[in-house]
Amino acid sequence: MSDHPTLASLAADLAAGRTTARRLVDDCLAKIADKTGEGARVFIHVDAEGAIAAAEAMDRLRTANAEPSPFAGIPVSIKDLFDIKGQVSRAGSRTLDDRPPAANDAPVVARLRRAGFVVIGRTNMTEFAYSGLGINPHYGTPKNPWRRDVGHVPGGSSSGAAVSVTDGMAHGALGTDTGGSCRIPAAYCGIVGYKPTARRIPLDGGIPLSLTLDSYGPIARSVGCCAAMDAVLANEAVAPVAPRPANGLRLAVPTTVMLDDLDSAVARAFERALDRLAGAGAVIERMAVPEFADIASLNVGGGFSAAESWAWHRALIARKGQLYDPRVLSRIRRGESLSAADYVDLLAFRRAIVAGFERRVAPYDALIAPTVAITPPVIADLAGDAAYTRANMLSLRNCALINTVDGCAISLPCHREGEAPVGLMLAAAGGSDERIFEIAAGIEPLIRA
Repeated sequence: MSDHPTLASLAADLAAGRTTARRLVDDCLAKIADKTGEGARVFIHVDAEGAIAAAEAMDRLRTANAEPSPFAGIPVSIKDLFDIKGQVSRAGSRTLDDRPPAANDAPVVARLRRAGFVVIGRTNMTEFAYSGLGINPHYGTPKNPWRRDVGHVPGGSSSGAAVSVTDGMAHGALGTDTGGSCRIPAAYCGIVGYKPTARRIPLDGGIPLSLTLDSYGPIARSVGCCAAMDAVLANEAVAPVAPRPANGLRLAVPTTVMLDDLDSAVARAFERALDRLAGAGAVIERMAVPEFADIASLNVGGGFSAAESWAWHRALIARKGQLYDPRVLSRIRRGESLSAADYVDLLAFRRAIVAGFERRVAPYDALIAPTVAITPPVIADLAGDAAYTRANMLSLRNCALINTVDGCAISLPCHREGEAPVGLMLAAAGGSDERIFEIAAGIEPLIRA
């Protein structure tokens, strides 16, 4: 079995009897427990007993030709903000330690379980999902797999989710994406992350950051892996993605905001990917997207995330504000000064921006841009607030624009082996999920060649 198996290859191995669910779970648990690895920082809670029991049940079902799906028995990780029956949802915080255990699984967790995926544990994250870097002062920060000896950020907020996949502690991960929290860690860690059209997947059973911008999506090793998990999360039929050839694709590169202040390594990898796609027959057009410039004014004062997180957190802050990560607390508190009238204005402004964006991108198959403007910063370099704030803003910027326009987007790696990890983002208007997966599957082998 490959060190980096896909969900499809694991399903084939299980079907052929080359492996068992129990073996897959034991292997993941051994990697989590390895004292020389990142397991202690990647997972806030590991359900070894439950995972072993579920794996053995899936093996028995498979023996009886009664497995619920081809993926039955494959271990996945769950971000710490989702409800799992009998467990406490802490969202990477210490403020919720006294919360009662969840009475039920979140719908997305229940759907993964119904497909036979084995829940191996709860992954670490930025406290309450409010940062794109993945730093957590309460539970430690998982180190990026790239140059681990140096100690780069994993990306956030789904930090543990991404590292659980890169390090073989799980074979797929459930994350969230409010401003890039699936795509940023995927880009920083050299794997694939998907932000679905938000309305396709239920948000119940998760601790919200912004009800307007939140979406739940997968982080995994390939486009096909993310497409399979996305279908399960959306309660849709799982089918292999039909790759769309690059030849004839019409791809728009937004010149507004998204190409500003790129690290040289990001710019090089992105332009190389564009050259590859053009060489394969894609039509690349650079165009202004004024809506992206307008979004900056929408976010003055913290925008939806500040307003909506303050509404959820205000009573908790009054009781336990001293337990919050100060950097997270200061971002939530920005919502305190927003009035109801400000919030109504935000809603109206966003509707206009979404409509303008959808008209502008309608002639194109997808937008294409760097997922993140910078390569993963060194954790130690972010001790000062100024450096932290700059890195956080540049990490979130490109991804967050797509959440604001209610789009869907995928990040896939476009760097060469040995280079700093760089993600390429394909995005489109909401409802274009199937097309984005088809285009991504078609270009996936081209941009890493």
